[in-house]
Amino acid sequence: MILAKSNPKESLAEHTRELLKRYEELYDAYGQTIKDQKVWDLLRFAALYHDTGKAYSQFQYTIKRALGEEVEPTDYPYIPHGYLSPFFLPLKSLNLDKKLRKILIEAIAYHHERDVSINAELLLKIAREDLIHRFGQVGEELAIETPEDDKFFPKIANDLKKERIKSINMDQDYLTYVLVKGLLHRLDHAASAHVAIEIDPHFDLSRLTQKYLKQLTGRSEDFLRPLQKFALENQDKNLILTAQTGMGKTEAALLWAGRKKTFFTVPLRVSLNALYDRVSTDMDYKNCGLLHSTSAHHLDEKGEENWEVIFDQSKHFSNKLIFTTIDQILKFPFKFRGYEKYYATLAHSCVVIDEIQAYSPWIVAVVLKAIEMIHKIGGKFMIMTATLPRIYLEALKERNIIDGNCEIATFYDDSILRHRIEMKENAILDGIGQMVEAAKEKKVLAIVNTIDRAVELYRKLKEHEAEVYLLHARFLQKDRQLLERHLRAFDQDRDRKGIWITTQIVEASIDIDFDELHTELAPLDSLFQRFGRCYRKRELQHDRPNIFIYAGDVSGNGPVYDKEIMKLSKEFLQRQMDQYGAELLESQKIRMVDTLYSKSTLAGTKFLESFQKAMNELDYMEDYQITSEEAQKILRGENSVTVIPRQVYDSILPIIERLETEPDQRKRTEIRREIERYTCSVNLRTFQKDLQPLDHYRQTANRKYPLFKNVYILERNYDFDEKQLMGVGIVKEDSSWGEII
Repeated sequence: MILAKSNPKESLAEHTRELLKRYEELYDAYGQTIKDQKVWDLLRFAALYHDTGKAYSQFQYTIKRALGEEVEPTDYPYIPHGYLSPFFLPLKSLNLDKKLRKILIEAIAYHHERDVSINAELLLKIAREDLIHRFGQVGEELAIETPEDDKFFPKIANDLKKERIKSINMDQDYLTYVLVKGLLHRLDHAASAHVAIEIDPHFDLSRLTQKYLKQLTGRSEDFLRPLQKFALENQDKNLILTAQTGMGKTEAALLWAGRKKTFFTVPLRVSLNALYDRVSTDMDYKNCGLLHSTSAHHLDEKGEENWEVIFDQSKHFSNKLIFTTIDQILKFPFKFRGYEKYYATLAHSCVVIDEIQAYSPWIVAVVLKAIEMIHKIGGKFMIMTATLPRIYLEALKERNIIDGNCEIATFYDDSILRHRIEMKENAILDGIGQMVEAAKEKKVLAIVNTIDRAVELYRKLKEHEAEVYLLHARFLQKDRQLLERHLRAFDQDRDRKGIWITTQIVEASIDIDFDELHTELAPLDSLFQRFGRCYRKRELQHDRPNIFIYAGDVSGNGPVYDKEIMKLSKEFLQRQMDQYGAELLESQKIRMVDTLYSKSTLAGTKFLESFQKAMNELDYMEDYQITSEEAQKILRGENSVTVIPRQVYDSILPIIERLETEPDQRKRTEIRREIERYTCSVNLRTFQKDLQPLDHYRQTANRKYPLFKNVYILERNYDFDEKQLMGVGIVKEDSSWGEII
């Protein structure tokens, strides 16, 4: 019996059957979406033959030794099995032309990306001396045809010797290769993990959403808002929608998704968690997925009984609907080794990009390049946002992505006034007295541009003995989750009064509705997102301002936000107030952002230069120059690092030491997840001199390896009382303030 895996033990025939089972499921689900039959034919051949190279004597020797079996040693060298598998293809009977032959051979050879270069002469030698003697057994155990002789061996070796198929021209042969190789990755990964390749492939998300909206509105007819009706009527189109907050964008996206496999992206993890909870609980759809860097924590914290299953399904893209961050699914424009899996998945799926303006110009360039590639391979996209910078729309037009199959629409309601603004030339710290007074009768939200300013404002407000809470990204994961839950509970309790101070993390897709907003000046698109957290769905029925913008001593002017954009934003606001007064209608917000982010307004700015440079770099990105992890790091932010504050580390040291000795894999995973709850991401440049490697190793019978990669001890204090929900998180300055845990 030819073995494929040792843990758990699995034969080559068993593993191949698992792939074929998933192939049939995938074909049943998307055979009409990916209409090119040769893609499916090549994929089936790839699934049948992808691991035949494991019959190689050296591989079988290694795997049997791992199982403790007594076997005769071999003198053959290590060679990745994928490089050997193509020699088992019966190319004579397959009768493929040169292009299709190379596509099939490369899809199989590189179904695992290895740092081992191909030596075509050595492969040919091994094929003739060893592999050819395995053909009979492989053919019998897998019930497949194998070559009669070595006639095609030189052609196979020559194909592997040539330069790999790359994305230079993005022609049809390349797209066929991406589909075959990428879908083979999906089949192999799902089969190896023993998870379904697709869950609910024919489920209709629009019917689910309509049922939910009927129940929510209590109406059997006319229960759809204009935005939602438009999305439902244009399920077969790509959509670019601009709509004010409170118009039901989430439901609109699900109505548009219909029967399509859907990846729903939002900038912030907390927003994704809320969307997942809403669909899985309120809409009672249990087969949706959640995929981001801490999604396992949320699933467990939520009390999902089968959270591990949901996490595994999400990780393998099995779910019909997956809420995710762009770094998990849209990183393929970097063309890292193995990117074809992500790109091919989007060929039979749709992606929703929510609040695109919340990303930096460089990240938006990646998203737009991803949309261009998705459009090229046949996938669908929907961009929906409260404000859409014109330069992004112009970039899509220039690349012929906006065509006859793309609809652009704007939705707003000027009949309801939600915001009256007042701009102050002083700093937000000078507004403390006004905030304290307002908080006696209202829910007050203060949003600032940096964590340092948030901490400073929090400390000064505490001196006034106000009921004040602080939320930013420098809290431990467990404490941030606690604060986020409390923020939502605070918002939902209409009798609660007090002040919440936050950074930009509440801007996108957080459904809270405060009575008064105090905010530092920010770019118009960010500023208007902040407005959406105040009088989110209510009409303003008094004649006083409910939005206060502080334009003096603004934090983050330069390091966080582009100085030129900040200057222009202030000028636009002042011009708006001079011309129209303090009342700000939804159509005016949309118009202001559109004009601000036009090429004519941004001409000569670093913002426009950065965006255009990023688009150009992505256009000429070479294949296979970086890893998936490096691509993900770029999208998450190159300057972040994961840390555990020193005294927190000391308190959980017994948990970490358990990880070093625990033999059970499942328990080690649970311990690791527990430790991750005590971590936090911080800016590398800010804290670089205070970092110490988390130096723990696991000793096995054969080797010693680190338990943690890229996790550091931070020599700084940590301030938080989880009972009182008070504290500033990681203390940046040398001396601590407040209670230290």
